[in-house]
Amino acid sequence: MAFFAALRDFFRRLLALGPAAPLCDSCKWDYGNVCKRPERPNARRCPDYTRR
Repeated sequence: MAFFAALRDFFRRLLALGPAAPLCDSCKWDYGNVCKRPERPNARRCPDYTRR
């Protein structure tokens, strides 16, 4: 059981890190002045993110 608990904790920490690259690089809204988010261009999480 300890193995599974350690594995579960590892994946939770891994998912908490978020993506390694900024989302803006692959976002549909990353052109011109379309995106008005203050996190741009280095957003790691974004509610408006849509992959190109």
